[in-house]
Amino acid sequence: MMQQIRYALVTGASRGIGRAIAVKLAEAGFRIVINYASNRAAAEEALAAVRAAGSDGELLPFDVADAQAVQAAVASWQQAHPGEHISVVVNNAGIRRDNLMMWMPGEEWRSVIATSLDGFFHVTQPLLKDMLVAKWGRIVNIVSLSGIKGMPGQTNYSAAKGGLIAATKALAQEVAKKRVTVNAVAPGFISTDMTGDLDEAELKKAIPAGRFGQADEVADLVAFLVSDKAAYITGEVISINGGIYC
Repeated sequence: MMQQIRYALVTGASRGIGRAIAVKLAEAGFRIVINYASNRAAAEEALAAVRAAGSDGELLPFDVADAQAVQAAVASWQQAHPGEHISVVVNNAGIRRDNLMMWMPGEEWRSVIATSLDGFFHVTQPLLKDMLVAKWGRIVNIVSLSGIKGMPGQTNYSAAKGGLIAATKALAQEVAKKRVTVNAVAPGFISTDMTGDLDEAELKKAIPAGRFGQADEVADLVAFLVSDKAAYITGEVISINGGIYC
């Protein structure tokens, strides 16, 4: 009897932490569904990396903040894969629009909340039923040190990630009896495009480990959380930040 393929959807998987997670899960044997919003060239490169890691995958473009676009994309995937389902969701997509709150336009607030928090709901909700029916699933939400500690100039980002942490804890309790786990991973300063505008030399002075983290280190943690070895871990927020604590 052939072993059933397990599919993992990683949002925002064309670059940075998302791409590293996609490759790591490919190494673990998952078939990867690579979500991206607009950069198809980068997504194609991520897909090539997934194949080089010994698995396969496909591209699924949509903006996580657009409920109708997500619904249509998920429905099209399900129609193209009868009898199969996505059993791992990594909600990685997120954006920063840093600003002091007194100067923050409403769009900067809404866009950050929509991507991280609304995006989590838009993507996870339509895929949850199949996990519950199968009595196995893994949901990992990529949050942030900012959502735990709060960071000045990031009221919007801290609110989005803090809300996602609370949602993680609540959903974990709803689905635990069906062997579906829900956890959050909270990176600190990780070397990616998203942190390219930060003063790394200055910021690493405040990090006990004395350096920024690497995307592969975050990916290793996510790979453990989606494995069977992590079946008894749920509702947790696991920091990976080189020793920075609030």
